Parts: sequence; structure tokens; C-alpha cells
Amino acid sequence: MSASIIDGKQLGAEIEEGLKSSVSKMTASSRAPHLVVVIVGKDPASFVYVRNKEKACKRIGIRSTRYDLPEDSNHDDLISLVRKLNDDPEVDGILIQSPLPSDFDEIGITEMIRPDKDVDGFHPVNLGRIVTGRTDGMLPCTPSGIMKMLEWTGESLKGKKALVIGRSRIVGMPAALLLAQRGIDATVTISHSKSEDLESLCRSSDILIAAVGKPDMVRKEWVKEGAIVIDVGINRVEVGGRIRLVGDVEEGASEYAKWITPVPGGVGPMTISMLMMNTVRAAEARMY
Repeated sequence: MSASIIDGKQLGAEIEEGLKSSVSKMTASSRAPHLVVVIVGKDPASFVYVRNKEKACKRIGIRSTRYDLPEDSNHDDLISLVRKLNDDPEVDGILIQSPLPSDFDEIGITEMIRPDKDVDGFHPVNLGRIVTGRTDGMLPCTPSGIMKMLEWTGESLKGKKALVIGRSRIVGMPAALLLAQRGIDATVTISHSKSEDLESLCRSSDILIAAVGKPDMVRKEWVKEGAIVIDVGINRVEVGGRIRLVGDVEEGASEYAKWITPVPGGVGPMTISMLMMNTVRAAEARMY
């Protein structure tokens, strides 16, 4: 078996194309949606991620503003900026780029962002809504992108065994909650670093979502024949003196899976597209 590719670039482009008309209408009647991104420090990867978000905003017509705070900024500087952005009626979405310097309270800062401007979807109010079965608000971008990719396959998830490897508040836990929602109805298992016999859990899973950030953690032969594999991992490894990007699932898993996401070009582009969707949703709620 050779797996079909779930092309995140293509699907993301389709989602962005659908958002353009909404943005055009808002721009014509009032103003363009406005996303503000804040970076603290000089983490090179953060600047790459933010540039990709800025490019997506430009493609769709979303206004994008970036605040670069120096490495020696203190916690109060960021708190003051978040409060200012919360109170600004012209700002629809606020995103604090991770990672923050180690002495910053990242979760505390996230909780300060107004839930209706929390386009990352990490505020406890937005995460809590998923627990109650509501998916009409600001959903975390990577998990909601994963759900779009699963939907795109056309496969029914009802009653299927889904394994989520990783329990972070950013990907693993919200992805598990979304998979268990009424109407999706997957049977979900969450595994993590303390889980025993991960190989058996993988071999029995119809849907495998790997989100731990560990290269080749899931061996290709662990993948069940005909499974759907969503590889969230983006890991930089040196091979033959060159840096390569690899996922959490070993290369070659496509020999066993029915559907699989590429790395790169899979979940990453979808995460950005769902950020754009959240920003448009936030602007629509504010304008109409």
C-alpha cells in the first residue's frame, strides 16, 4: 500500500481563497480585519513563523501589525502592550509568538488576552468551550487544522480508534476533545511520555496523530494497515552534514497508511490558514 498524501498547502490555499470574499466585503463596508503579532526577543524560528503569517495576511487582505519587543523587555512591558491591544477597537486578533523568554509567564500572558481576540485559541474560555461541545468560537489553530485535514479525506471517523500522542494544551488535548465531539464520534486515546507499550497502541489505531516533537518516535511498522496518519512534528535533524526537516513518524510509514501528511507541507500550512480563519471570525463578530 502507498498512502495518499493529505496536502496541507493545497487545502490551506483553498481555505484562504474562501476567506478572501469575506475579507473583501468587510474592507468595502468598514475596514479590513486586523491581526497583531507580538514577538519578544530574537528567536530565529519565531521570525520565520511570523513572516509566513504576514504573507498569509497579505494574500487574503488582512491588515497585519507586528510588535518586536527587545530581549531585555520585562513581563510588565508585555502586559502593558496586551492591555493596550485588548482595548483597541481596531484590533481583531492578538497573537503572542511562542516561545517567550524563560522568565515570562506564558500561560498567564495568554489568559490576559481577551477571549474574543485570542486567535490562537489558547485562552481557558476558548479551550473550555470545546469541553462543553462548542466549536463555533476561537479553536486552537493546529487541532482545528487537523480536523479539516481529516474531513478532507472523506473518511468516516465514527467509532474509529484515534490515538493522540502528546497531551499539550496547544495540540494534543484539544485535538483529542475535537475528535470526541458529537458528530465526529471517534474513540480517543491520549498517550504521552509515561504511556506503556506505545507500539501496541499505535498498531491498534485507525487514526494516528503524532504531536510530541521527537524525530521518528513512531516507527513505520507500528502504523496499522489503512490508518490515517497526521504527523504534527517538525524536527530539524542533521543527515550527512545537512539539516533536514522530519516528523515524529518515521519516513516510510506511507507503506502502511492509507492517508498521511507530509513533513513539511502538511499540518504547518493548515495551522496558518486556521489562524487566518480565526482572525476573520473575530473581525466578523466585532463588525456585524
